[in-house]
This record gives sequence, C-alpha cells and structure tokens, in this order.
Amino acid sequence: MKEIKKWKTLSSRWVVNNQWCRIRQDEIELPNGKIIDDYFVNVRPEIALVLPITKNQEIVFVRQYRHGIEDILLELPAGAFDGQTEDSLTAACREMEEETGYVSDRTIKLATVYDNPVKDSNRIHIFIALDASPTGQQNLDITEDIEVILIPIQEVKQLIHNGQICVAGTIAAIFLGLDFMKNIP
Repeated sequence: MKEIKKWKTLSSRWVVNNQWCRIRQDEIELPNGKIIDDYFVNVRPEIALVLPITKNQEIVFVRQYRHGIEDILLELPAGAFDGQTEDSLTAACREMEEETGYVSDRTIKLATVYDNPVKDSNRIHIFIALDASPTGQQNLDITEDIEVILIPIQEVKQLIHNGQICVAGTIAAIFLGLDFMKNIP
C-alpha cells in the first residue's frame, strides 16, 4: 500500500468569518515541498440528517427552496447542531421535529459521512427514525418554508433514479436506511 502523507499547514487566515459563512485561506506545503498559498476551506458546522420512517412504511420528506442552487428540492430533514454542546442524536431529533412535526422514540445512528472533504470541513451524522409519528409541532426557522411529504418506501428508489431526489446526503441516508431495515425482524 502506498504511503500517503498529510499536507502541512504553514498559516491560516479567515477570509470570511461570520455566523452564516466561514471561509479559511490556508498556506500549505505539499509532501513534495511545493507551497500553495491560496487553499480555501469552507468551515461548516456539523449536520444531523434524519431518515424518518412511519409505521405505515412511508418516508417523511421535506420539500423546500434551496437558494444555493436556486431550486426547490425534496430531501430529508437535517440541520446544524444547536450550539457546541448539542450531541448528534439530540440535534437529529430536534431537527426532525422542527422541520416536519414528527418524532420517534427509535432513532438510531447509521453513519457519519463527509459531504465534500476537498473543500469543506463538516461531517454529516445520519440517523434513521423508526415509527415516526406526527406531533403537529413544526417550528420553522425564518428561512424555512417547508412542505412535509410522505412517500412510500417502495417508491423512493425510482424518485432517485429519475432525479426527483438529488441531494447527496439524502440519497446516502436512504440507501443506508434501507440496508439497515433488511436486518430488522
């Protein structure tokens, strides 16, 4: 196996550093000795993403506008941790209820993945929430205008294949969740 060496950070400075966007410019030295003085890293918060599944074997999706790509997307409930002390399970349950009004007593962590490790620093913690049920207590942020949509599990793969579900984290959660459910008696 080839030995891969880490890059050496020579210096860092914040190009943008506010609540909603943090971009760091690093000067790095590659293992071959070359220096890159403008390597930019998007420092994003950790995210909790939930695959809520109802007792009727429907997945609870959110449909909302995403300004970064200027389009309306179908995805799973997700969001950043609330402060530095919130753990991933608490964040997942909170985000699911805030965005969808659904709760579950059977929320299980499936994986932790990286979204774009080339230029982003965040991790996505993926959960499955079994037997999710509505509480009616949706609590949206000012930027959220969300439609909650229930889709039978058996229809979801086709929606991925035809491009109606196209968010990477959502797709990863669906396949991880479907695989997990194969082992539930």
